[in-house]
Amino acid sequence: MASGNKLTVTPQGATEIHMTRLFDAPRELVFEAHSSCEHMSNWWGPRKYEFASCEIDFRPGGTWRVVHRAEGEEDQGFHGEYREIVPPEKIVWTFEWEGLPGHVSVETLRLEEQDGKTLATAVSVFDNVQDRDGMLQSGMESGAAESYDRLDEYLETLRARAS
Repeated sequence: MASGNKLTVTPQGATEIHMTRLFDAPRELVFEAHSSCEHMSNWWGPRKYEFASCEIDFRPGGTWRVVHRAEGEEDQGFHGEYREIVPPEKIVWTFEWEGLPGHVSVETLRLEEQDGKTLATAVSVFDNVQDRDGMLQSGMESGAAESYDRLDEYLETLRARAS
C-alpha cells in the first residue's frame, strides 16, 4: 500500500521552486527509479499519459528525452542533459518543455536516507521570475504530485521484486 506521504511545493526567492516528498523506500531504490526508461516509464508524468518514446543516457553529459501521449492531445516532449550524478545521493539535470523552447531550468534532486526511508528534495532553478511563475501556473504542481504518487506505488513493486 502506498505510503500516503504528500508532495510539498514551495516557491523560493524569485527563481526557484522547492519540492519535497518522503518515500518509504531506501534511497538506493529511489535513485534507481530515476536512472532508466524502464523505470521512469512506470511513474513519470500524470496517469493519463503514456510514454510515446523515451531515451535516457544516464551519465554526466548524457542526454534524456521523454515524449508523453494522451488520446486526443498533442504529444508533449521534454528533454535535457545530465550535469552531475552522485549515486545514490544526487542528480542534476536540465529540463526543457519542447512546447516552449528556450526556457530551460536546472533541476537538482537530493536523496537523504532517514531510517530506511528517503527524503527527496528537488530544487528547480529558472532564469527569471517569469519562467518560474509560468511553471507554477502550468499545472506542474498537480503533475509532480501525481508523478510522485506513482513513484511511491512503483517503489512498492520494486521492493516486492527484491524480497
